[in-house]
Amino acid sequence: MYNLTCDVAIVGGGPAGLSAAVAAKKEGAEKVLVIERDESIGGILQQCIHPGFGLSYFKEELTGPEYAGRFAKDAVELGVDFLLNSMVLEVNEETNTVICINSEYGLTEVKASSVILAMGCRERTRANIMIPGARPAGVYTAGSAQRLVNRQNQMVGKKVVILGSGDIGMIMARRMTLEGAEVLAVIELMDFLAGLTRNKVQCLDDFGIPLYLSHTITKIDGTRRVKGIYFAQVDANKKPIKETEQYIECDTLLLSVGLIPENELTRKAGIEMNPITNGPKVNQYMQTSAPGIFACGNVVHVNDLVDNVSTESMKAGKYAAQYAMNKLPKTVKAVQNVSGEKVRYLCPHSLSVAEENEKVTLYFRVLHPELDATILVKSGDEIIAKKKRQRVNPGEMENISFDTDKVNGNNVVVEVVKEA
Repeated sequence: MYNLTCDVAIVGGGPAGLSAAVAAKKEGAEKVLVIERDESIGGILQQCIHPGFGLSYFKEELTGPEYAGRFAKDAVELGVDFLLNSMVLEVNEETNTVICINSEYGLTEVKASSVILAMGCRERTRANIMIPGARPAGVYTAGSAQRLVNRQNQMVGKKVVILGSGDIGMIMARRMTLEGAEVLAVIELMDFLAGLTRNKVQCLDDFGIPLYLSHTITKIDGTRRVKGIYFAQVDANKKPIKETEQYIECDTLLLSVGLIPENELTRKAGIEMNPITNGPKVNQYMQTSAPGIFACGNVVHVNDLVDNVSTESMKAGKYAAQYAMNKLPKTVKAVQNVSGEKVRYLCPHSLSVAEENEKVTLYFRVLHPELDATILVKSGDEIIAKKKRQRVNPGEMENISFDTDKVNGNNVVVEVVKEA
C-alpha cells in the first residue's frame, strides 16, 4: 500500500474542493492534498460553458471553465498537491484516514489531520422517478447531454422535450436551441419553477420555449428510439389527470429532475445525516459530527449558485486548517438551528458558540413561493435578525446573518412570515 501524509485531505476537486484547498492554504496549512477521481480538476464546471458564474463572488460574469480556472490557478500557485485518477473507497472518522485507489500507485492510504468532503452530487435518473414505458435510446439526464454536446461535440437529438424546470434543464433548453434542435416543451410537476427565475427568462422566455407547470410525463413512446411522450396535468396530490393527457412527437427526452448529494462515503463513515438535504449535519465551521471531518458544497445541500458553494467551502477550508493546527475556537455552548414556519431546511444545522462573538450566515430554502415576505431569526423570545424580501421561491437559496452574542437560548429558529 502506498502511503501519503498531509495536514488537510480534500475528497473532490470540483469548485467546492478547490475553494476549500485555497482557503486551507491561506489559513496556514502546510500540506493540502486534493483527491480527484477525474483526470483533471474543475468538476462539473468543465462542461458548463455558458456565462452566469462569478457574479456575486468575483463581481463579473464568467463561464464555468473560467470560474474553475481561477481557483485552480490559485491552488497551484499556493502549492496545493493533487492526486488525480483516484477513487476514494473509505474515510475513517476516527483516524482521519482516506483510503483510495490510484491509477499509478494502486491502493493508497492518506493520513491527514483533518478531512474535507467535497464530492458534489449526481443527477436523479429515469429509474429514480419511474416513468412508464420501454427503454428506448434518446433518454438522457440533462447533465449527460450537456457533457456530450459541450465537451464531446455529440448532438443528442433534433426534437427535444425536457422534464423538470431545474437550472440544468433550462440551460440545456437554450443550448439545444442554439445547436439547431427544436425544444418543444419544458414540463414541471410542481406549480412553481424549480430553478432560478433568471434562467427561465434567459433560456425559455427569450427563445419562446413553452413551460408547462403542474404537468408530468405519463409514458415514453418508442422501443428502439424515443418516438414521443405522453404528458398530462396533475391534481393537488400530484396524480396525472387522464382526461388532460396530450402527446408530443420527439426523438429525445432530457431529465432535469433533481440532484442527489454523493454521500456514500459519509454514511459509511457513520457521520450524522440530515434526512431532508441527504447531506451531513454541519455547524457554522462546516464541521460534521466527526470532529476531524468537514464537508462543503453540494455534498451538504444542493446550491443554486456556485458562488455560494465557494463562500461556504472557503469556510470549510479555513476551519479544517485551524483544526489541523489545533486552533479551532473552543465551544462554549451548542445551539440547534430549527426550521420554522415556511422553511424547508437550514444550513448549517447547529452553532458551536465560542467565547468571542462571530457573524454567522444561515442558508435555507422556503417551502412555497411567497410575495412580500419577512425573514425572522428568533432566539428564545427575542428576534435577533430580520430581513424583508419582495419575493421568495423554493428554487432560489435565501440567507440571513446575525451575531452569535445575540443568541440567548438553546435554539435558533428561522421562519418566513407574510408582511402585515
